[in-house]
Amino acid sequence: MALQRLLSGDPSKSSKVYLAIGALSLVKAIAVRNDRERFRRELFDAGLFLGAGLVLRRFGRMKAQKRQELESQLPNWAADMVTSESASRGLQTLAKRQLRSGSEPEPEPTLGDRARSVLSSR
Repeated sequence: MALQRLLSGDPSKSSKVYLAIGALSLVKAIAVRNDRERFRRELFDAGLFLGAGLVLRRFGRMKAQKRQELESQLPNWAADMVTSESASRGLQTLAKRQLRSGSEPEPEPTLGDRARSVLSSR
């Protein structure tokens, strides 16, 4: 998994998934403890997943703290302006215009157009 994709989502949700996988790997390692090689591999996997989960949890806390700091530095009038209904509608309208202008579907070729292209390619 790419690091950018890993960090771009919600780290708290991702950390829970990794911690759960790590816990399952740990239980699996305990279940196969008689086979030394499999036990070692499962224990290693459990450690990796638990470590990644803990790192993501810490990253999520740090990200939330930074967001809170930035929001506290933003003046009230600016925060109200950004969260207002008219600003939201304006952004939606702008996004719809951008989507319409960028993705004009091409008309499908007719049977005659296809026949002409086949004949012209010979």
